[in-house]
Amino acid sequence: MKKYVLGIASIFLVSMSIVGTSWKAVEDPQTQQQLLKNIAADSLYSQYILNLYHEAHLDSAGLNAEVFEKALTGFYNMKYSGLLHSKSILTIADFDQESCKKRLYIIDLEKKKLVLNTWVAHGQNSGGDKPDSFSNSINSNQSSLGFYLTGEIYYGKHGRSLKLDGMDQGFNNNARDRAIVVHGADYVGQESINQLGRLGRSQGCPAVSSKLSDKVISAISDRTVLFINNSDQQYHSTFLNETLAASVALHQEEVLASRMD
Repeated sequence: MKKYVLGIASIFLVSMSIVGTSWKAVEDPQTQQQLLKNIAADSLYSQYILNLYHEAHLDSAGLNAEVFEKALTGFYNMKYSGLLHSKSILTIADFDQESCKKRLYIIDLEKKKLVLNTWVAHGQNSGGDKPDSFSNSINSNQSSLGFYLTGEIYYGKHGRSLKLDGMDQGFNNNARDRAIVVHGADYVGQESINQLGRLGRSQGCPAVSSKLSDKVISAISDRTVLFINNSDQQYHSTFLNETLAASVALHQEEVLASRMD
């Protein structure tokens, strides 16, 4: 008897589910159609990210796929917002990794190529070898998380340097006031790692090796995206809209494909 009752109940629930689904389709077919389109776009976007991740050999370079997806999503959101110029460069400083690892990745998205993989320093008050504390406050001497837009090249106390604009309110929007810039530093390199067991640290700037600073600055200058990541922190951003990113990325792929035909 119990099995019979359970069987009837199951049929009833399935029937109600079908009726409910049919009713929703009649009630708002455009909404359901858009939902299906979004699901399809998200699936294609996920595959696009995975293909790009492997084609650029980011897996073998040590970059986590989820970190890449987050950074790429921000790139396409910023592109949609009209913030970027013509360069298809995405730079990721992955502060999930220790400073002794080459955790700076400069990626040419159009060419699907890793341009440069090298060391990058974090702020002296953000932690030792691996940063665990971040701040947007002036004089904190800590790194700030989030999306940046590269600004003007100038010559200062560290030589040729690159200004940054923090795009995430509350996380890095004080970058200009804090003088957070990309610059070369003698404490970034294998010599420091051999001596200290880690890189030296900055006052919050994503400092790179003095030997490579010109190459880094030339590659990422002119309004490109720099993303500073740490997955353990409570970070959020208006630039992490995946549906929007999928739309922009897939449209761009269609345009590139049509040019090749």
